[in-house]
Amino acid sequence: MHPLTANENPRLLFWARVREFAVPPSMIESATARRTVGDWAGACAAARVDVDLNLRAVRRAHGHELTTRIRADLRHLAPDLLRWHFPRIGPDGLLRPGLTVSLARYGPAGGAPIHLVARTPPAWADAGQRISLALWMPSRPGAGLHPHPRPDRRYRLDLHRHLWDVRRASELRDRHGLYAVDRWLAEAALLLRAEGHGDVVAVRLSNRHRLMLNLGPPDEAPGGRVVPVLPDAATWVLPDLELLRAGSIDVDRLHPLVASALRPGDRPARAARSPGGSTDSRLVECCGATHRIGVVNGVLVPLDHDPGEIRREELLGALGGTRLPCLRAIDQAHRHPESLVDVRARLDHGDTDGALAVVESLLGPGAHLRNGALRDELETAVRRQVTHGLYRAGLAGYGPPPSTRDTRRRASRPRHATSR
Repeated sequence: MHPLTANENPRLLFWARVREFAVPPSMIESATARRTVGDWAGACAAARVDVDLNLRAVRRAHGHELTTRIRADLRHLAPDLLRWHFPRIGPDGLLRPGLTVSLARYGPAGGAPIHLVARTPPAWADAGQRISLALWMPSRPGAGLHPHPRPDRRYRLDLHRHLWDVRRASELRDRHGLYAVDRWLAEAALLLRAEGHGDVVAVRLSNRHRLMLNLGPPDEAPGGRVVPVLPDAATWVLPDLELLRAGSIDVDRLHPLVASALRPGDRPARAARSPGGSTDSRLVECCGATHRIGVVNGVLVPLDHDPGEIRREELLGALGGTRLPCLRAIDQAHRHPESLVDVRARLDHGDTDGALAVVESLLGPGAHLRNGALRDELETAVRRQVTHGLYRAGLAGYGPPPSTRDTRRRASRPRHATSR
């Protein structure tokens, strides 16, 4: 794999970053282990997916047959694969907020079916990048504080089960391996069959432009009917395939179900990768020599200065003097380390464990953070987790509490085009 540069395709830069941080290997391994032993709820927990449905209540209200179908789908749901393919937005590749995506429909075509849906919270409550599973029924369209509880017509996966259902995961290459336009007619036919009526499908080309596909007689027109929209999942080229073709990602960095679908002959070994990186000592130019700093007894310390010298230098610094370069390097690591960008990315994508592993590898598990950008990032992440908890509990009204509103970075950085 070769690294991408600023002059290369921005879409590849975007997706390479997403694949590095959005679905960590530890999540995939844990969710897969639980799913393969039949623990679908445990797999959801491992993939940070909240379950907001009660199968016993479904059975009482809708009977045994529907409950059996829903339970079978849940047992074959790979929540980590769902997270891998879920719609994302720029510039950071976060999950598209405030979205309700249909995963499965239960009921007659063209009727009023019950949907198994996956939801993301609104942007102000997106800490942890969590997804929730629920049932949506036309007779009960509300969903608490969620801004868009109804299944979105553009973002739907009930016709693309291979993006979340392990029974269909092998279809990925056939349905996304060609240029997307080559699949439009076939995908339109699937959509019309699911809708149960009509011959015309709209394809969203941009915010202002739509292409109408007519699969019926040449003179057929939609009239005043609502025209179904080709799902977004049917219109984009699979980013993983683009990354592979560009040499921007190795196959063993892909989700295993994606890798086996795209490269069925390969059986790459997924080596365990620690987000913390190396804990070896780091070199610092100090007093005309090359010194080392490293973690000892859980704390980052200078390795080539005796304790008495360190105490004197710390006192000198407290009195306003210039401290040794080794001590300045340690202070910089606490306040604004080189790995801050990666820590921030992991926190943004909800990988708190991975972010803390990076910090512990850098500073040691016993470190006391000093004031600075690193501490600010961690404290902001905690405040935003509180806001998400209030949202989940229905206690946050329809916007973030002023004390927890996060206006850093996202308010100041320009937004790229959405990922799809």
